[in-house]
Amino acid sequence: MRIVIQRTQAASVSVNQEIVGSIDQGLLVLVGVEDEDTQEDVVWLANKVANMRIFSDDEGKMNLSVQDTSKQVLVVSQFTLHASTKKGNRPSFIKAGEPDFAQKTIESFCRELQIKHQLQVETGSFGADMQVQLVNDGPVTIVMDSKHRE
Repeated sequence: MRIVIQRTQAASVSVNQEIVGSIDQGLLVLVGVEDEDTQEDVVWLANKVANMRIFSDDEGKMNLSVQDTSKQVLVVSQFTLHASTKKGNRPSFIKAGEPDFAQKTIESFCRELQIKHQLQVETGSFGADMQVQLVNDGPVTIVMDSKHRE
């Protein structure tokens, strides 16, 4: 799994000009799944998202997590995170997970954030043509891959 975490002042996702998910301050998490991903990848990334200290404390230092601050999370599926640009100028998405598997994996990721970490989670609409809007706070943007655990 690959994710892009963006700390936001506000974020929303729309389908056909109708908002299907929105948050105020919190995290926008774009999620890409590949067929080799496992529940271990889901759990590892959910733990990282919930506990990553990227919100400011009273001294202005990034010492607080989304759990510590009771902020929200907006999760949006993003198969293009697995684009391969090795050959030519047209990206290949061959490594992106099959839709049924990817959808179930993202739903599992959201449940992990909601149930285990008690976070309020909004989502986009899997497989839809979505428009994502955000006000990136900082900006703080972090890319993670469960296969490279750096």
